[in-house]
Amino acid sequence: MTGVTTTSRNLAVVKALTYLMFAMFAMTTDSVGIIIPEVIKTFRLSLTAAGTFQYATMAGIALAGLMLGQLADRFGRRPTIVIGLTLFATACFLLASGDAFLFFAVMLGISGLAIGVFKTGALALIGDISRSTAQHTTIMNTVEGFFGVGAIVGPAILTRMLAAGMSWKWLYVLAGTICVVLIVLALVVKYPVTARTTTAARSSTGTMRAMQNRYVLAFSAGAFLYVGVEAAIYVWMPTLMSGYTGSAVALATYSISIFFLLRAAGRFLGAWVLTRVQWQTVLALFSGGILLCFVLTVIGGVNWGVYLLPASGLFMSVVYPTLNSKGISCLPKSEHGAAAGVILFFTCVSAVLAPLAIGAVSDAFGNIVYGFWLATGLAALLFIGLTLNRALNPTRAVLERLDATEYQLDPS
Repeated sequence: MTGVTTTSRNLAVVKALTYLMFAMFAMTTDSVGIIIPEVIKTFRLSLTAAGTFQYATMAGIALAGLMLGQLADRFGRRPTIVIGLTLFATACFLLASGDAFLFFAVMLGISGLAIGVFKTGALALIGDISRSTAQHTTIMNTVEGFFGVGAIVGPAILTRMLAAGMSWKWLYVLAGTICVVLIVLALVVKYPVTARTTTAARSSTGTMRAMQNRYVLAFSAGAFLYVGVEAAIYVWMPTLMSGYTGSAVALATYSISIFFLLRAAGRFLGAWVLTRVQWQTVLALFSGGILLCFVLTVIGGVNWGVYLLPASGLFMSVVYPTLNSKGISCLPKSEHGAAAGVILFFTCVSAVLAPLAIGAVSDAFGNIVYGFWLATGLAALLFIGLTLNRALNPTRAVLERLDATEYQLDPS
């Protein structure tokens, strides 16, 4: 009984470590919108130049996902996570000690690389602690729920810091300190045994094998579309709401916070829903809800959007973690790092390109609402793809086979 309890407690620590990693880096990446105005005032930058704080981080994550995602498969989950966390903590502390814009941009790029490394390691680890592809999806939604919590807590802490006259750089000191604690935990906790392939086999699989897998690419395309739709909310919704003078001014003021709260709550709720409803049905229904929110917004304008766009966070909640989970689960556990890296690459590319495209369309036609027409088109493509996925169920055979071959052993 003692051995079972110890093992159970150890797996609980492993899960907690994974949850905290996601919450920790979300504190910084989702606070960039608050940091950019401070940087503009300090360095007198244009909006495009100040946006480097977003682009540098996302570019670093994308590069790491594509080029370094297979590190977790080659060298193991623990070394990859520890290396990534150490690099991230170093970048955070160095960034806090700097005072030049170029230096900040370089450190943010390095922090992005670090996030890409330890995030793919953590995503690969989820497969090791799961007993089935279905449980993998449930844990993934919980993990992304903690990311949502970090996305709420980080900006709140930063806002309080700025109100107290502190520099935004102290947020990175806090993140770096939390990271040090996570490194210690990662070094002492016992990780589940990971299936390994031979060196020769690994050299012929890895990222290229994941890139050639039609299921990984299909789910990557879904992630690309989803992130493009989500970016319309957290990047451009404040602009859409800026001229609103109706009866829900308070709702418009806190629209982003409400969106993030609903997204985080929905992910924790989604972890429960997905144990009772088929994931294909959930994705089709929720993507339909997203599309409806956007269609009604572009038809009814900001007077409808002030209610519908924040509410879309509830529908968006389970989509990305479930797409991510199923894409990763379509490969053996020994290649989960590479699969996670490929999906992460497409995620970050969309996080850069979609806001730029929405802004460019809005500029070209003279109103931000036209950018939301583009986002509505992305939501429509996502809904069509996920509806076809439910109807055709193309991954059933591969997921059933991997359930039998990869998850037959208890991860403890």
